Amino acid sequence: MLLADGLARFLGQPRYSWIGIALLLFQVVTWSLAVAVDPANVAMRIHASTFFTVVMMSVMCLGLMRDQTQPWLLRWITIAVLAEYMAASVAHSALNLWRLSTPLDVFVVDDRSAWYVLQGNLFLIAFFVCLLFMVTSRLSADLRATNEALTREVQDRRRLESQLHASLEAERALREEQADFMHIVAHEFRTPLAVIRNASDMIGLVGNRDPQKTRDRLAGIGEALDRLFSLIDRFMTNGRDNGFQPEQVQVGDLIAGVQLHFDLTGRGERLVFVMNDNAVSTFADPEMLMTVIINLIDNALKYSTPDQNVRINTTVKSGSIVIEVIDHGIGIPPRELPKVGRRFFRASNTTAGTGTGLGLYSSRKLLAYHGGKLDLHRNDERGMTATIRVPLSRRAVVPRMHMEQTP
Repeated sequence: MLLADGLARFLGQPRYSWIGIALLLFQVVTWSLAVAVDPANVAMRIHASTFFTVVMMSVMCLGLMRDQTQPWLLRWITIAVLAEYMAASVAHSALNLWRLSTPLDVFVVDDRSAWYVLQGNLFLIAFFVCLLFMVTSRLSADLRATNEALTREVQDRRRLESQLHASLEAERALREEQADFMHIVAHEFRTPLAVIRNASDMIGLVGNRDPQKTRDRLAGIGEALDRLFSLIDRFMTNGRDNGFQPEQVQVGDLIAGVQLHFDLTGRGERLVFVMNDNAVSTFADPEMLMTVIINLIDNALKYSTPDQNVRINTTVKSGSIVIEVIDHGIGIPPRELPKVGRRFFRASNTTAGTGTGLGLYSSRKLLAYHGGKLDLHRNDERGMTATIRVPLSRRAVVPRMHMEQTP
């Protein structure tokens, strides 16, 4: 009964303790009555023991058949061992029903008892070996489960470490991008401020001698201030999410705004604008594109002599707006051309105080909002050509007849 209870607890199966207790009481009552009524007759006690053994071992076999934690082969071997002992008990009980009338009867009975005791000892050895293998299997399974749990925990920790590392990298990239953004915005603020400064200087020189020029300069100051306030509202006050504001814009109006800017700064006479079609339009952020074009033209003027003009060609080619800024200035050394456009990088042939190394970098950043590209290449003679390619969006309007005129 204790073996059956322990096996049920080990396998996590129902214990059925009430069956064992009832059988134990039945065994005590049966043996007591057998000894009191007929002490010489051991058959009744053998039959009671066989009944007790068959019921308890059947309960153990039922628990083994229900179990799913042990290997199936080991479970069925144990069931076979229990079944063998139940068969031996039934055989021993059946043999005691048949009594021999010969004088050797008592010796036959003794041989049967010896045989029964021997197979009982062999059963116990086999049963405990099966229990030992069960315990070993359970320990191995627990060890494997523990190792798997540790492996999962290590993987989870590595995954969390990777996520933390990615979060830190994202935070670092965000901080760099924010600092980068502030540098770009500060750089772009110089453009309207330069207009204001140039206009104020011209007003100081002209004074009341030319009221029309004074009014023009004041109008330029007003437009520069409007652009400056627009930059502050879009990039500083409302955050970066509102920085990109595309709309339907005509390229001709965009180029006209660029030309007005340089006219107000007193450098418009050096610019030559060539455009095949003023009516071409696209869906873009005009302020950003204007800033890009102004940066490129400003670089071309800055690194060219005052007697050299800068040519700006605007065409539509292969589904993109192509704007070329061509100068004949000092150019860029061939070995440094791949580095141009990096933040704060300035070519070795530039002079101190002529720039911050952010113009081309910010231009590429702003073009990225439109899916555009900026390419730089040296001219055959001298100088550089900066080429902007902005793809026409699905909402762009391009007259077919003008597309046919595009070279």
